[in-house]
Amino acid sequence: MLPDTVGRPMEILLVEDSLSDARLAIEALKEGRIIHRLSLVRHGTEAMEFLQQEGRFARAPRPDLVLLDLDLPGKDGREVLSEIKSDFELQHIPVVILTASRAHEDKLRGEMLHVDGYMVKPVELEKFLQLVRQLRRLWLDDVILPNVD
Repeated sequence: MLPDTVGRPMEILLVEDSLSDARLAIEALKEGRIIHRLSLVRHGTEAMEFLQQEGRFARAPRPDLVLLDLDLPGKDGREVLSEIKSDFELQHIPVVILTASRAHEDKLRGEMLHVDGYMVKPVELEKFLQLVRQLRRLWLDDVILPNVD
């Protein structure tokens, strides 16, 4: 465990090209009182640059959670997800798919790539918050040392 992970807000990367959908996710996180810092990128290529801390994102924080839209301009979310899960440095980061696609193949592909959650937009607020809280608890279990008796 790195000492800089204890006591800090959860770092969330939101990859969403629609500003109205991004606003809904941001408001849901605020309403759910989840202590976090959120970074927003709007293209798949930007997402990978952010995650790999390249170019203008060289000083970007490593996210603890990625909220990923599938339908992105340029490099789509499926490609981003595949790259995350095939990269040794990134594959441990939980990814939640946020998409308007109800296509069964998208869900199956996500499950095959070990997605940590899948939500169809418009996202139901309570289900979204429940999923993020669950992932946050798992994150806290990893970053906070348990009491030793």
